[in-house]
Formats: sequence, C-alpha cells, structure tokens
Amino acid sequence: MKIITAEQAAQMVQSDSVLAVSGFMLGGVADELLDALERRFIQTQQPRGLTVMAAGSVGDWADGGLNHLAHDGLIRRLIEGFLGAEPKLNAMVQDNRIEYYNFPIGVISAMFRALAQGKKGELTKLGLHTYLDPRLEGGACTSLCQEKLVELVELLGEEYLFYHAPKIDVALVRGTYADEKGNITFSRETAPLETSYVAMAAKACGGIVIAQVEDVVQFGSLSSREVEIFGNLVDYVVICSDKEKFHRQTVQYYYHPAVSGEVRVPESYAAPLPLDVRKVIARRGALELQEGNTVNVGIGIPEGVSSVAREEGLDILFTAESGTIGGMLLGGYSFGAGMNNWAVTDANTIFDFYMGGGLDITYLGMAQVNAAGDVNVARFGNVMKGSGGFVNISQPTRHVVFCGTFTAGGFQADISPEGTLSIHQEGKSPKFVSDEDLMQVTFSARYAVESGQQVEYITERAVFRLTPQGIMLTEIAPGVDLQRDILDQMGFRPLISPQLKEMDRRLFLPQIMGLKTALNSN
Repeated sequence: MKIITAEQAAQMVQSDSVLAVSGFMLGGVADELLDALERRFIQTQQPRGLTVMAAGSVGDWADGGLNHLAHDGLIRRLIEGFLGAEPKLNAMVQDNRIEYYNFPIGVISAMFRALAQGKKGELTKLGLHTYLDPRLEGGACTSLCQEKLVELVELLGEEYLFYHAPKIDVALVRGTYADEKGNITFSRETAPLETSYVAMAAKACGGIVIAQVEDVVQFGSLSSREVEIFGNLVDYVVICSDKEKFHRQTVQYYYHPAVSGEVRVPESYAAPLPLDVRKVIARRGALELQEGNTVNVGIGIPEGVSSVAREEGLDILFTAESGTIGGMLLGGYSFGAGMNNWAVTDANTIFDFYMGGGLDITYLGMAQVNAAGDVNVARFGNVMKGSGGFVNISQPTRHVVFCGTFTAGGFQADISPEGTLSIHQEGKSPKFVSDEDLMQVTFSARYAVESGQQVEYITERAVFRLTPQGIMLTEIAPGVDLQRDILDQMGFRPLISPQLKEMDRRLFLPQIMGLKTALNSN
C-alpha cells in the first residue's frame, strides 16, 4: 500500500476504462477523488469514455459525488441504481448524452460480489416482467444504449435474468482509517454498504483499488474485528485533505457520533410529523402493520410510516436498503443513515435478506399506476431517475404498500378540525393513468398476482387493493366526492368494492390514533 495525493489518484484512471465507485448518497463516497478526477478532466480533457458503475445514488443533490463526472466526453456509460441525488448526471441522461443502464441497487451490489468470485455477472429472477426484462427495456434508459446487458435465460424450466458485469479497471472506495499495511475500517461511516465487494471485484478483475480515508494509523492499532477491507486488496490510500467537505457521513451531517453508532440519542430527537396529507398517507399505511413486523420504507412519503409507528409506540423493526436495521431511520438528505440502530450490515447481506422474503411488509412510492395495478416509479417523460432498491424490495415481499398523493405537481389540500379532507387544487400530473400513459413497468401486477402478494395503493383521499382483475377502490376520505375527486381524476375506471367505506377518521385528527392498544387487543 502506498500513500498518494488525490491528484495522483486521478492520474491512474485511463480513458475507456471501467471505474467502480462505492457509496450511498454521500455516505461511503470517495468525494475528494471524484473531485480530483473532475479537475483533471477540466484541465486536460482526460480521461475520456469512462464506464462508471455504482450501486446507490452517489451524490448530494448538487455538485458532489458522481455529479463531479457530469462532463461531456468524460463518461460514456453509466450503470447505476438511482440518480435522485445526481441532478447533473440526470440532466445528461435526459438529453441522451450518455448511455444509462438502470439496474436495481441490490443487483449491482450482487454484480460486484459475482465479479469478486470470478463470475461474469449476476443470475437472478429479479426484474422479470419489469422494465429490466429484455422483452421490455432491458434496463436501457437512453437511445445510446445499444448493447444488451440483460439476457433472458432458461434454467431447469424456469426463466431468469442474467446481468452482464463489466471488468473493473479502477475502484474508488472509502473508509475511516487505514493502517500502514492498508487495512481499512469503517468506524465513522454510515454503513459498510457494498464497499468491500467493490474492492474485491476490482482485484479479481486485475484492477487497482484506491481508498480515501480520514487518516493513516500505525499497523496493529486497528482492531482486527473492525477491519472491513484487508490490506492486500488496497493499492493506494489518499488521506482526505478537507474532511468536512469531502468525507461527510450524509449531506446533513459531516460527522454525528450517533450515525456511526458511537452514542445513542433520546427518542425525542425525532419530532412527530405535522398533520398534513403526507401524515394521513403514512398513518393509513401504518394501519397495515402488526406488532413485531420487519419492515422496509422507501424514500419520500413512505418514510413517514416509521415516524408514525414511533409516535404510536409500536414495536416494529424498520430497515433500509443501505443496511441500517432498527432504531431511528433518517430520511431526506440523510436517507440510508440511522441512529440507535440495532445493527448495521453490508449491502449484499441486507438484499439477500430481502430476496429471501425476510420482510413482512414494505412501503414504497408510486409515480404512476394503471388499471391492472402496474406501477411506474422511475420514469417521467425523458427524466429517468432510476428504481433504486425498489425492485429488489417489491418483488420478494409478501405485503407491498404503495404510498403517494393522488395527483402531483401543485396539488394542494388541507384537513379540517372535524377531520375531513378539502382539496383546493389538483396536481398537474395524475398518478392513476391509462395503459398508454404508463411510462414504465417498475412493478408488475401480473407477477404480484401470480406470486400471491398482497398489494395496496394508499393516497390521501382513496385506498385501492390489487385483485386479479385489476385495482379495486376500497376506501375514500371523509369530505371527498367519489365522482369529482376520484373517478374524474383517473385515466381509467377502477373496480369499486361493494363494501366501499370511509377511511378511518382518526387519520385526519391531530391526536395519536391509539394503534398500540388496538393491535394488542386483536
């Protein structure tokens, strides 16, 4: 292992090479190395034509992370799970300036593991009948994507997808401390993520591994139980020159000891959600819980379910695809991090758990839904943010709850003191659309029905349930007109339950709902 500067590290990335990058939002991201690579390109127009592979969204919603690489000519191909935190790369995808293959976070993590084992890619059922299936889009998101990276194969009479993995030339990873032999710990990181697999994959491919760390310490001073990347995997180490700028745990926190599990914060640290339509949706989602459930929540409105469960005092184990398990999951710009966690594990372990059916229920977002119950969560016209861990989580989970407002883009509503919903302005974009207007199949209703999954679609004004014949309206909010506020705002006519009922009025009142007492009495 040799200590070098970020500028020297940037010189080691050659044109047309494959660059693998670790990270989730800003957690685990070698941001100074990416910054140095950007500066080199601006000064010299080198390197060019890179293939960049990363599992999670590696960015800060502004200029950091992979946003550093958003320059014409620098990247040719991007293989990544989610672009939500990378507006500059997202703009390049929208303008069809780079190839973008959007694979699920868990699939990309597994591709790194497969490469580390000397394999050519990942074989899985995950993604069948969705946009990942080559019979639909094969994960290709721009017209520049001419190579087929997903292959449909048959094994023992069953269908699988094979995701082809590129051979990695350079891996940029991050840890907290390195010793003089290159052993690296993650002691102040948010989670192990897929970082060690990225390093192992690069070495198995004959590539080099460059690690950004906070500092280098004497060999023997790091606990062997804390070493996540052992020294023989690491070729070069860069000591971060500006930790607050380039070595942040999250966008929100440069360093918080509770995020790295060094201290615990009081439960009062997380304030209850204000009563608005987002909380109404989260509350209705929480009605699907049972004490002791193991749950995943997605980014955005679904995050509110964990807040409601905490406010109601429910005994629920919440998890996130970053590997944080239990405790207080953080949201927004700190999504993927947590405090007071029961455990923190690596990306492949958490996704193996999800794929094995370990979740009782998951709460995910929705951008569009058609009459059959298919869901688009990632594509909006020429905007393709990606599915993140959505497919990894939604396909194998027994009970799936989609959460979102009924319309989007300027939607305004409020809740009366009596607990009724008043809609003042509809959003410009309806979410319940015709088959022709559904822009992507990120969730296959057909596959869900065949698998026997229980699926609900929860909004502030209506609740739908998936049936073999399509989605069925089962509940409407107090104060809402069925025809004007629901049916007229949909691109199709749903099935309507003969037992159509009013949504629980407790959802719309300021006091807690008393869910713990209700669940314990059942």
